[in-house]
Amino acid sequence: MQPLHYDCGSTSGGCTAGVKKVFCILCAAAGVFGAPCAGRAQAYPATHVRIITAAAGGGSDFATRLIAGPLGAALGQQVIVENRGLLAADIAAKAPADGYTLLLVGQTLWMLPFMRDNVASSVNDFAPVTTVTEASNILVVHPTVPAKSVQALIDLARARPGELNYAVSGNGNSVHIAGEMFRSMARINVARINYKGASQALTELIAGQTQYMFGVPGSVMPHVKAGRLRALAITGAHATPLMPGLPPVAQTLPGYEVSSRLAIFVPAGTPAAIVARLNQEIVRALNRPEVKEKFHETQIEVVGDTPEALAALIRAEIATTAKIIKEAGIRAE
Repeated sequence: MQPLHYDCGSTSGGCTAGVKKVFCILCAAAGVFGAPCAGRAQAYPATHVRIITAAAGGGSDFATRLIAGPLGAALGQQVIVENRGLLAADIAAKAPADGYTLLLVGQTLWMLPFMRDNVASSVNDFAPVTTVTEASNILVVHPTVPAKSVQALIDLARARPGELNYAVSGNGNSVHIAGEMFRSMARINVARINYKGASQALTELIAGQTQYMFGVPGSVMPHVKAGRLRALAITGAHATPLMPGLPPVAQTLPGYEVSSRLAIFVPAGTPAAIVARLNQEIVRALNRPEVKEKFHETQIEVVGDTPEALAALIRAEIATTAKIIKEAGIRAE
């Protein structure tokens, strides 16, 4: 893609002093790219780019730092990671729409308005760039549960209405939504037991206090390998070689899908050419073998799609998941 630039339009090999003066005044008034006045403005990017994300040490921070290095090399400018915790989206939404501020965030950006009133910023404040990653949760049961498939678990729950309990870690997150979507689509009567964190939920499940739960691979798979839990399926739409032998829940319940996604956005109004350039370079960075390998080590799939594909994904997810959130009365913490 050609670098973005502003040409003074002169056909005589350069701008006259008078034209340059007028152009400087117009530049100052319109703030063209925030660039210094010249016959030709500096190409994008003319300075460092920042990616705002959540707190350090989490999944979004991990993804951002994997991308930042190769993206900076491709753009020819330093890419700075800024960890802003819960304020990340609000800060990014207020940034100039010039391509110098990016936001890497999970689907809370487009789902939070359905779980909380008076949200300061939403997906409508941003333009999509690309989906970065997606990861399935895993449906696991206690070994004493006589169900070795999704259908068998559904049949058991229907045969014993109100007797099975399932653990939920946190509130309003993907594992919570996965459990509620499963209960709704399977038409089963089971009790939800809420825990503040994954470790507590897993401890209770391993102890047999609950019968099943949906968990992230990094938390549940060590217990599956040790025989303390049995894995039945994944919540993604398709089987993945990253979790061999586990079918998708959708194989039993067509249309079921709950994936944890991370995506990159820029403030709404960012020029389309800049969005296209960022998409191109970020997708290239994601497809670098060493970057893919790092993600795959944690059972995370790399995506790298178009802005249009991300926008369509958001619309589809809102259409299916918002209904579940409303029916279950899910509220974010």
